[in-house]
Amino acid sequence: MNTQPPVPGLFDRAEAAAAHVRGLSPGPHDLAVVLGSGLSVVANRLTDSIAIPYEAIPHFPRPTVAGHEGKLLLGRLGGTRSIVFQGRFHSYEGHDLDAVTFPVRVLSRLGVKTLILTAATGGIRADLRAGSLVVVSDHLNLLGANPLRGPNDDRLGTRFPDLSEVYSKRLRVMAKEEGKRLGLDLSSAVYACLPGPSYETPAEIRMLRALGADVVGMSTVPEAIAARHAGIEVLAFALVSNAAAGVTGAAITHAEVLDAGHKAAPILAKLIERAAARIASGPA
Repeated sequence: MNTQPPVPGLFDRAEAAAAHVRGLSPGPHDLAVVLGSGLSVVANRLTDSIAIPYEAIPHFPRPTVAGHEGKLLLGRLGGTRSIVFQGRFHSYEGHDLDAVTFPVRVLSRLGVKTLILTAATGGIRADLRAGSLVVVSDHLNLLGANPLRGPNDDRLGTRFPDLSEVYSKRLRVMAKEEGKRLGLDLSSAVYACLPGPSYETPAEIRMLRALGADVVGMSTVPEAIAARHAGIEVLAFALVSNAAAGVTGAAITHAEVLDAGHKAAPILAKLIERAAARIASGPA
């Protein structure tokens, strides 16, 4: 006879994790940021912060990839009460998409209204090279899966969410305005999400280019879908850490991705801080 207690449902697990966070830092928290590979230095812009290791939060997965530290930070960013995730989860690590998007589910239980996603990506478009920074305007979900598949809990979101504007046009306009103030000419880009962990082949990159993709990566899209399911407004930045396979003929390494992230992180941190301040001031 199985005497193990039943595993709590997704809503209950998210609520338990959120309750733990509330106990350490009562809300409201207006903004959350997820940091991609090599971008943890962005967290240094946070003030009055406390750190919670992921392993201390009920039901939280554990990241296994270099460049993902595995901490949840609570503090102020641009004067805004914020939550920053140092490290994310990927399906290529063996996580199912419920685990990949679990932090977003926790944010929804904490009442967060705005989510900023960041990612290191490969540049497909000819003008994008290592160090380029773009605002994600749309995506191609080529994971072969969707984080909303399976029974729907209406407490988490509607059964059939509209994805005609996954990445908020209002926030994209605001981000470009703040970018100009920092001397950045931010262009928009379509993000293609593939499962990884191997980098794409040159033939796959030619396919993605034909489909209209500008950058390619292995994250961001499941989180964005889950956020829109929960009614959270999404802004996403993609750092081009390398030219995609076949663009230059050079091999791609994870060390290259991390190095590009470290070099670009300071300016991205300033941009996110400015965006946070604008978000705190309310709609223009």
